[in-house]
Amino acid sequence: MSVTNSVAHPEHGEVAWDGLLAPRLAQFAAVARHEHVTRAAQQLGVPQSTLSRAMARLEADLEVTLFARHGRTVSLTPAGRAFLASVDRALDGVRRAAEEVRADADPDSGKVAFGFLHTLGPETVPSLLREFRADHPRVRFQLVQNYGEAMLERLRAGDLDLCLTAPLPDAPDLVVRSLDEQRLRLVVPEGHRLAGRKRVRVAEAEGEWFVTLETGYGLRRITDALCEEAGFTPKVAFEGEEAETLRGLVAAGLGVALLPPPAVPRPGVVELAVTAPKAVREIGVAWLEGHPDTPPVTAFKRFLLARRGRLLPR
Repeated sequence: MSVTNSVAHPEHGEVAWDGLLAPRLAQFAAVARHEHVTRAAQQLGVPQSTLSRAMARLEADLEVTLFARHGRTVSLTPAGRAFLASVDRALDGVRRAAEEVRADADPDSGKVAFGFLHTLGPETVPSLLREFRADHPRVRFQLVQNYGEAMLERLRAGDLDLCLTAPLPDAPDLVVRSLDEQRLRLVVPEGHRLAGRKRVRVAEAEGEWFVTLETGYGLRRITDALCEEAGFTPKVAFEGEEAETLRGLVAAGLGVALLPPPAVPRPGVVELAVTAPKAVREIGVAWLEGHPDTPPVTAFKRFLLARRGRLLPR
């Protein structure tokens, strides 16, 4: 049988070397190390005849002589020695990869890939991690900050196990659980016509220039929806990617903004409670439907769900 017919890729007619060689690499390495098929077979726990046929088939498929036979012993040919060096690197890579995935799944010291919104980074997420790590001190976290849509893309790509997002996505491939609500405030510069107030209706900001997050950000969608409900379309002066930058723009007198509370009070701005319409963003946790969890991911997911209604600092 020709090599092409036995290992051709079903679509492209190319030799599928990975599928052909992968099961035999460890067998080849064992024979090369022992220089004896019988002893290698004993180490691998396979019949000697099976291992002999596998090595002969490997040479036939590669169309290269890897071993010189000397009775019951074998030695590597120059081609065999070159092949062994590459096989050792490949097997070492497989071993390292296996160790990494096993370590990531370890219940006590595994890894959680966790995404969250920029606005939750300064205070909420550090507090959550501190509380979780009190009972799980060795669990490791890969933290990703991004806006909602980008995080959901990474969730679907398998880069994240869980993410905190707002507003809550409605997608059949995701499981989403509401965790808390965060009140938004109308942020105005000191000296603004509304700065002396404690509470304000969104409609009272009609005609003002707004500084907002870019289109596609969840908070931008909420801002647009609140203004629409109040009867106007906001005039956008500046678009940014981070809430505290927007506060800085407000402090500079460049507009007003609807934002969640800051982690640390910002000088130069006044934060007004919004009475109507109800100005909140619902924050929840999302994960892929049907995606199997490792033990550390399961533990952190349970931790988050147990904090429904008290996720955010009060």
